[in-house]
Amino acid sequence: MFAMLLGLLVTGIPLAYVTLLVALIFALGWFGPMVVPLITSRVYSFVSSFVFVSVPMFVLMAAILDRSGIARDLFDAMRLVGGRLRGGIAIQTIFVAVILAAMSGIIGGEVVLLGLVALPQMLRLGYDKHLAIGVVCAGGALGTMLPPSIVLIIYGLTANVSIGDLFTASFLPALMLAGFYVIYILVRAHLNPAMAPIPEQDDETPMSEKLRLLKGLILPLLVVVCVLGSIYGGIASVTEASAVGVAGVLLSTIIRGEFTLDLLKGAALQTLQTVGMIVWIGIGASALVGVFNLMGGINFVSDLITGISDNRVIILLFMMLILFVLGMFLDWVGIALLTMPIFVPIISELGYDPVWFGVVFCMNMQVSFLSPPFGPAAFYLKSVAPPDISLATIFKSLLPFIALQILALTMLIIFPGITGR
Repeated sequence: MFAMLLGLLVTGIPLAYVTLLVALIFALGWFGPMVVPLITSRVYSFVSSFVFVSVPMFVLMAAILDRSGIARDLFDAMRLVGGRLRGGIAIQTIFVAVILAAMSGIIGGEVVLLGLVALPQMLRLGYDKHLAIGVVCAGGALGTMLPPSIVLIIYGLTANVSIGDLFTASFLPALMLAGFYVIYILVRAHLNPAMAPIPEQDDETPMSEKLRLLKGLILPLLVVVCVLGSIYGGIASVTEASAVGVAGVLLSTIIRGEFTLDLLKGAALQTLQTVGMIVWIGIGASALVGVFNLMGGINFVSDLITGISDNRVIILLFMMLILFVLGMFLDWVGIALLTMPIFVPIISELGYDPVWFGVVFCMNMQVSFLSPPFGPAAFYLKSVAPPDISLATIFKSLLPFIALQILALTMLIIFPGITGR
């Protein structure tokens, strides 16, 4: 089954169709036509989950943000915070990334936005290009960890754990990782001042200009407060909060005078495309995992993984290695939907908390977003980066940030209390 899956993926057929095809071939070959209703009922229970409604909402939020000037104004406003600090523009890029991640939780849009807004600014001010590229990609990938992360929602659906608990547990680890990035920028800028020059303008910004720029912070922060506040305050579920977020972003574009039917149509089509991909991969993966389990695959993998060692930490590290290797070749949706139904029961059996493991999984996916040869963040940035920045340059720039992500992952494993679990 695994050999056929790999063989078909190499031909370039999309993952969703490969998983469905392999599931169907093995279901019919192994059990006959009688098993097909079992697969369809499994697929239906995945697709009809109420929490799944939040996915298109958060994707729509990101698509509207992508098309409006909210992120640009947010970046300009943060320039006042960066001030005369060495490496200030890079640090404010991380801050903007955190706010954007807390608004929508979509990675591709964030990396592209920061690539269009922050990267040219840093290069113009004479920042080292490797530092600037790394900050944009690593900052953009924070959407994986920070609530309302789509990765956490999909994990919660497949692992059958509370998404609210996942959001609460991932908040501190996400801020810890952002903190590591900020410390790294400050240390590099201190050791080599030429990497992050202090901008010479901004000496005297008039108070009227400062107030105008600060207004750019108000709407994004209000949206963040409404979305996360409604979840943590117990006012709304994750699904309802996603609708609050869309309403907040739409209202922001109307207040700013940017709302047009073209903007809404473009955002809706982008959402349809993204969610369509997630749903199809979900259908294929849940069918494949269903057939795999019926054939006794879950017992085989469980025995294989637990048979590696009697030490549960070694088993956990082996799982992390599997996720890391898969992350080099597959996207996170496929990895979550294919591996979590198998991994989570093993994790529970070993006595680990599935919510904590969800945060660890998300941190692992952070690494996969940046790691060569297929790190999506690098390709997103390449699509908007200046022509002289090659893909090889981008991947080389990401290595220190991958090391920081692995450090954060290690911290999570050694000190699980960081998640509050």
